[in-house]
Amino acid sequence: MTPLRADVAHKLTGVTSSGQSLRGPSRLCADEMWGLAVDLLRDAGHIAVISGFFVPQASSPETDGPGGSLVLARALLRAGKNIRVWTDSLCLGAFRACADVLGFPQNLVEDATARNFDPSGTDLFVYVERLGRALDGKYYNMRGEDISSWTAPFDTFAVNGARSIGIGDGGNEVGMGNFTAALSRLMPDYANCLCVVKTDVCLPVDVSNWGAYALVSALSSTYGEWLGQSCEEEEAVLRALARAGVVDGITKKNETSVDGMPLEKQLEIVSLLKSAAN
Repeated sequence: MTPLRADVAHKLTGVTSSGQSLRGPSRLCADEMWGLAVDLLRDAGHIAVISGFFVPQASSPETDGPGGSLVLARALLRAGKNIRVWTDSLCLGAFRACADVLGFPQNLVEDATARNFDPSGTDLFVYVERLGRALDGKYYNMRGEDISSWTAPFDTFAVNGARSIGIGDGGNEVGMGNFTAALSRLMPDYANCLCVVKTDVCLPVDVSNWGAYALVSALSSTYGEWLGQSCEEEEAVLRALARAGVVDGITKKNETSVDGMPLEKQLEIVSLLKSAAN
């Protein structure tokens, strides 16, 4: 198993200098989960990264998901993997904007709701900030609102037992079914909205993009070279998303923040992870 430095894992799960976690789910993250996830990535040949979270109130996707997915996908491509990025028609523009900034092949960013879409041959599914179904089969945002009409059922791959990794930060994402009992205790008022879909490994973090970046850092250590983004690229991605009309999932504003965390915080995380990989 490939370990990720504990201090990096703790940083990404949101443990602050005062020892307080910014969100409930991240308290459930353990260091060994990162190594298990990296091993799954190393062993797979054909990988799909699945993401996209649409915010109906803003008629736009959110900023958490596109950057993390494309940075991870590009790292896997550089590592020699066969990689595709899947989202839905509502989020496709945001993901292609990120791909353009990162130099990731546009043809590998696909609308998985398209009629001619073909998922065959994939041996690992990686979900980054992607809603999963609750016990009643519906998809809920953090306000407890049913947004199933805006959410394609991409969690079906995991439901059907395919090898999978989940990355989430709220309890409603694919993979959070690994922690249903614990999350119900941490978030009793939200228990009925929690995702019940399990994955082989799930990484509960404070910001899903950071979880994807952490995997890139660990992969970089394994392959002996930095496979992630530069701070300049991270800023360019967030500015491209802003130009595309994408919103912060918490503030619902069209800005270069992610889950209420400003641009400066995103750059700090990227810098930290690059240092750890080196």
